[in-house]
Amino acid sequence: MNATIEKFGFPATLIAEFAHWVALLRPAQPTLGSLVLAAKSDATAFGDLPAEAHAELATVTRAIEKALGQAVGYARINYLMLMMVDPHVHFHVLPRYEGSRDHAGLEIADAGWPGQPDLGSAVKLDPEQIAALTGWLKPYFA
Repeated sequence: MNATIEKFGFPATLIAEFAHWVALLRPAQPTLGSLVLAAKSDATAFGDLPAEAHAELATVTRAIEKALGQAVGYARINYLMLMMVDPHVHFHVLPRYEGSRDHAGLEIADAGWPGQPDLGSAVKLDPEQIAALTGWLKPYFA
């Protein structure tokens, strides 16, 4: 796994693994169920990923949207490819909703709804919360 994947807490944050991608729980949650979708490749440009990784995105995004739809009941979903600090190809996947959602004693409002996501309001998770949310989301990907 590349350094970006490790920075986002792998293996503790691993939700689902695909041939070319991993879905990780985002350790800071701007909305409940926020993920990091990271390419396993060492590529630092989206266009440098192998064609198979691009093709697999269709399967991966369907799985993410189905899982988060069931778990969170989002109204919209945002895929943000920021890559300013962490250079390897990855997206921040944010389920968007009006109001708040709760699980495992955490209640997280979508502070940016209905506009741009408010990443600054993200709830930083401790190891126990990471374990609880990871355990909650994994079965939705089975």
